[in-house]
Amino acid sequence: MSLVVGFLVLLACLVIGVRHGGIGLAVISAIGLVIYVFGFHYKPGAPPVGVMLTILAVITCGGFLQAGGGLTVMLQYAERFLRANPRYITVLAPITTWFLTVLCGTGHVVYTMFPIIYDIAIKQNIRPERPMAAASVASQMGIVASPASVAVVSLVGFLAAGGCEVSVAKVLTISIVATLSGVIACGLISLNRGKDLDKDEEFQALISDPEQKAYVYGNNESLQDVVLPASNFRCMYIFFVAIAFIAVFGSFPELLPHFKNAKGAMKPISMTNVIQMVMMVASAVMLFLCNIKAKEVGKTQVFSSGVVALVSVYGVAWMADTFFGAHMGMLKSFLGTTVKAYPWAYALIAFFTSKLVNSQGAAIAIVVPLALTVGVEPVIILSFISAAYGYFFLPTYPSDLACIGFDRSGTTKIGKFLLNHSFMLPGATGVIVGCCVGYVMAHAVL
Repeated sequence: MSLVVGFLVLLACLVIGVRHGGIGLAVISAIGLVIYVFGFHYKPGAPPVGVMLTILAVITCGGFLQAGGGLTVMLQYAERFLRANPRYITVLAPITTWFLTVLCGTGHVVYTMFPIIYDIAIKQNIRPERPMAAASVASQMGIVASPASVAVVSLVGFLAAGGCEVSVAKVLTISIVATLSGVIACGLISLNRGKDLDKDEEFQALISDPEQKAYVYGNNESLQDVVLPASNFRCMYIFFVAIAFIAVFGSFPELLPHFKNAKGAMKPISMTNVIQMVMMVASAVMLFLCNIKAKEVGKTQVFSSGVVALVSVYGVAWMADTFFGAHMGMLKSFLGTTVKAYPWAYALIAFFTSKLVNSQGAAIAIVVPLALTVGVEPVIILSFISAAYGYFFLPTYPSDLACIGFDRSGTTKIGKFLLNHSFMLPGATGVIVGCCVGYVMAHAVL
């Protein structure tokens, strides 16, 4: 009975918290934590401090990258690439937004790309829904393939805390191939979805009004011909070098300093510590070489959205650890047996948890520690890493809503029955293909 009531408290906190955004989710999770400790007398769990510090270091570096203009350089290159290949926008747009997310660690870069993708599509008489919805999905799928994302940093940290020292390189080898395969699939399946614009009665009725036609086909701002200062390029290069250092150290732990552990054996320092140090040093180098004002970093979108994710992981993970810790015996028996018999059950748990909390980082903070504790093998966790993206299921995520807003043709939309929206087909295709490819990759790499 305690398990059922406790789970309902957990579920209520997640459902109510999501309505108030990431920080709201964190503080409402604290209500659940207090109910568990003072009402149910559960022993308090532990917030994932190591993971949180790593997230903080990563978002600080991302903030310096944006404040120093390095992100603008990446967006300019992306726009030039898409405008040079306009006929293939439906496939290239999602690949581009996925790649930008992999480089930057956040899917929020897609907001700048939406007007560009729309402009190219509408002028090629391509239904804007096709590339735009796929691009929105792809930008979120890239999160679990980025060494600078909250989700990957959290995953590596939780695996390390659970005694599973899987290198960053192996995690990324699996997640990059899996998610890129899913992204390509969602682009291909979008090539002919929906009516062509010349056969779409709604669209033709819209542009029959000259004023609306001018609005639909109007120009958008472009970065293509903007001349950027050299400091912006330096900022981008510094960030790339930092990512390269993390990849090298993660692949070759023998290069790291070694120290005696509790048993007297020489072990390399944790990769979570390495990521923290490299990211903070990269931020300092950007500060000195790229004409950045440190006080501007906190105002960047990358930093502010990252802080929201950090606080969200803090509250959700602490509450979840307290609940699951109190019922670990029963959960080990049930979940351990179920996932071992049906490995895809882990993917479903991760998928719907992600939808509940609207965050891949928060979903990983809930699901991965629990899975490791009940005996789920790391190979299964990494096989279904793409399933951490489930919030396309209902079209309520900010990037999806922004995508609808940027599509002036009205082709990207939410259907009458809520679930028949523009993001369902590319999202489901991307996740399913990503999980299938991830399963093969994980068993080949680990």
